[in-house]
Amino acid sequence: MGRSEKNTVLDQDLSGFGIDQRFAAAPRNEAVVAVRCVVSSGVSWGADIWDVATGGMNVNIAPEKAVHGLSTRVDLPTLVRSLQDVLGQQLVAVIAQVSDSKAVGKWAKGERSPHPETERRLRDAFYVVQLLLQYESTAVARAWFLGMNPDLDDRSPALVLAERPQDVLKAARSFIANG
Repeated sequence: MGRSEKNTVLDQDLSGFGIDQRFAAAPRNEAVVAVRCVVSSGVSWGADIWDVATGGMNVNIAPEKAVHGLSTRVDLPTLVRSLQDVLGQQLVAVIAQVSDSKAVGKWAKGERSPHPETERRLRDAFYVVQLLLQYESTAVARAWFLGMNPDLDDRSPALVLAERPQDVLKAARSFIANG
């Protein structure tokens, strides 16, 4: 993708990541949402308002709003590949509550689809992972999912996510805010 006279557009082509191109363009006289990719698969991103008139950053959009939009719109195989990149196939299987981690690979390739409740767990995990990646490295995000968490009664977020996704999200927000 390049730049045009009508629209200010990102230099990255997001179509391969299951992201609607509308996130990448806006009329020149409006602020542009700039997408910043973090993970090699290209699905981790943040958003800032870029003031086109001054050519500089103006206001920071809550990264959680951007993560919510992405976690809702991204296609499932892309979402699963991103989770595999950050957490590893076995941890994704634990989060999805499946005994065979090969199922995760089949979801990532689009060969199979998980049950709706499993997809919900995957999307919840993706949401939390992407939120953490706005502030932390992939290694820290993975360690956070694996380790005991005082906000979750010293249980691992990976194990708590299925039964209490809101508590895991609150714990992630607390970690981001307080370290």
